Amino acid sequence: MVRRLIDLSTPVTTGHFRWPVERKLWKRHEEGNAGQGTWAGWNVHAFTHMDSPRHVDPQGFTTDSITLDMTVGDAAILDLSALPENQGITAAQMQEAGAHLRPGDIAILKTRWDERADIESVEFWTRAPWVTDEAAQWLGTTGIKAIGFDFPQDECIRYFVTGKAKVPIEGQPTHYHLLKNRGIIMFEYLRNTGALTQARSMVVALPIKLPDSDGAPARVIAIEEG
Repeated sequence: MVRRLIDLSTPVTTGHFRWPVERKLWKRHEEGNAGQGTWAGWNVHAFTHMDSPRHVDPQGFTTDSITLDMTVGDAAILDLSALPENQGITAAQMQEAGAHLRPGDIAILKTRWDERADIESVEFWTRAPWVTDEAAQWLGTTGIKAIGFDFPQDECIRYFVTGKAKVPIEGQPTHYHLLKNRGIIMFEYLRNTGALTQARSMVVALPIKLPDSDGAPARVIAIEEG
């Protein structure tokens, strides 16, 4: 039996046009310190991260309520990589890709979008496919406990980048139907899903333990065996 560990996490980089990152050395060897120390800070909803329901619901639960069994477990890989860019993913397309979903799964939506556009480019945000309202509603009926996206999954996210008007939560299908209405934990901005070769795997998605928060940076890996 061969085990493959696949990193699905986006590196935290400085200079990103959407997400400012403050990073500095606060202890240096050159200054006579016995150890070097790096200080870093950024929006917890930047790069690969987890959303808890408080992100979109004032009454939603925070990161305190998220246990390991909610973000680690069997996963179904929904292969959507053949779909064209800049189009909504329909309910029928989602159902076909997710025919092997089981209740309690973590769903990983695999568009391989990071292979077509760099997350540090405007095109990553404005040319991506997106999850339609009907597709998000269908996902909510499958009994999944968590879901991961490797693309900006709500169409309105492109408006956040281009500076258009704010969009109400009802206009953000995955955040509304999955996170707010069903408490399904969401992991955003995965990458390297093209390395996934099997329809099912084990996923370990570990947000850092940041109490009483609406989200947290996360490291997400998949484990394939066979």
